[in-house]
Amino acid sequence: MIDSVVETPARRGTVLVVDDEEGVRASVRAILEDEYTILEAEDGAQALEVLRTHEVDVVMLDQRMPGEPGIDVLNRIKAVDQSVVVVIATAVREVRTAVEALKRGAYDYITKPFDVEDIELLVRRALDKRALEREVLYLRSRIPQGFDAMVGRHAEMVKIYQLIAQIAPTSATVLVTGESGTGKELIARAVHSQGPRSGQPFVAVNVAALPETLVESELFGHEKGAFTGAIAKKPGKFELAHGGTLFLDEIGALRLDLQAKLLRALQQREIERLGGSRSVPVDVRVIAATNINLRQAVRDRAFREDLYYRLNVVPITVPPLRDRRDDIPLLVEHFIRKYAREFNRDVRGVSAGALEILMRYDWPGNVREMENIVQRSVVLAGGPVLQLRDLPLDLAMPETGPRLAEDTGLPLRDAREQFERQYVLRVLERVGWNQSRAARLLGLHRNTLLAKLAAWRIRRPSDEDERAGTASL
Repeated sequence: MIDSVVETPARRGTVLVVDDEEGVRASVRAILEDEYTILEAEDGAQALEVLRTHEVDVVMLDQRMPGEPGIDVLNRIKAVDQSVVVVIATAVREVRTAVEALKRGAYDYITKPFDVEDIELLVRRALDKRALEREVLYLRSRIPQGFDAMVGRHAEMVKIYQLIAQIAPTSATVLVTGESGTGKELIARAVHSQGPRSGQPFVAVNVAALPETLVESELFGHEKGAFTGAIAKKPGKFELAHGGTLFLDEIGALRLDLQAKLLRALQQREIERLGGSRSVPVDVRVIAATNINLRQAVRDRAFREDLYYRLNVVPITVPPLRDRRDDIPLLVEHFIRKYAREFNRDVRGVSAGALEILMRYDWPGNVREMENIVQRSVVLAGGPVLQLRDLPLDLAMPETGPRLAEDTGLPLRDAREQFERQYVLRVLERVGWNQSRAARLLGLHRNTLLAKLAAWRIRRPSDEDERAGTASL
């Protein structure tokens, strides 16, 4: 079972400033020392010694230094601590070198002379990234192995992981409920992989997808001559899953007469092939799933009450994606990595504007719909970062996001703000996040635009067209 997460006091982030100019180090210290612990080094060799003796979160690494240049020191820093966040400091004319450093693992770069606001924002974002990575690693360490395909750290998902870890070693029947596309089969596979039957077959069958005339034969098998076209004996899914797990998806679509036969198989642990005269013993753990309300189906006499209670020994309810929006950035990142690798595409992140749309969309098709959309967007992406233009047009339309006033009574002020936020993000992306230019196009003062972005908790990406990094909200 997974231990509960214990809150610990947040420690001050530690920033190592590596620069041969004492004045530069002093300037950065003056800007950051009120919020962070600042360490200093004059060159790469001294920086490596500091890293070996201190826990460092962020390294601000100058590109031009005596001895090794910053881009070469970067590789040695990563060899000491792969997880440390490195920011390259460079002159404007050396931007191309800085972009090369990003490809080698640097998080971002900043150009000299420094702007106070830029330094503060960049260090804050770097530390946020570091904290998120640590949290993900911690959660993964607390979740038993075998949950690789499941993505999410929302409280309800963590409860599901805990429940799976508890029930997997048993043979208890499980009923997984949830909307279509929420990942019910992934839950079933996780239960199977965590239990003693993991080395045996996992057989999945979608009851609703089978032709009605073939359901019985598919589940229980048939004897030769049982019906026209039955030219040989055929084992059913129960026999194929012997010793392992049988996953019955859309169980609510099963005919009433076959519900009785399924109930007998669960109770007696034996089945009878179609056209057969003898019972066949089967050792199968059954996990069923449905997207309908089986209790209501029982009341409507469309589902047997005794079978419902037999299946509902351990109920697991998977929340829809709209109820765990905090998991959306993680899922987007997961699917980008998956399909960038599968299609050999250089796509490594998502822009703030695109993520804003993805966060606010209601996802009626849940995780399955998101996977399809990210897959399509990766294939059609025009650069290393998914932009608004890479998303399907209907996804970015306001009416496809949270339901508007005619559906939910959303106040006009909130509906207007929702449209304004999406419009501002589109303009910002069009001008490459040049905030001064965007403000002019929008007819706003730059400070007004910055205030709006702060109120919406949207952080400015850094040169997203030249580097790939996931923007955060």
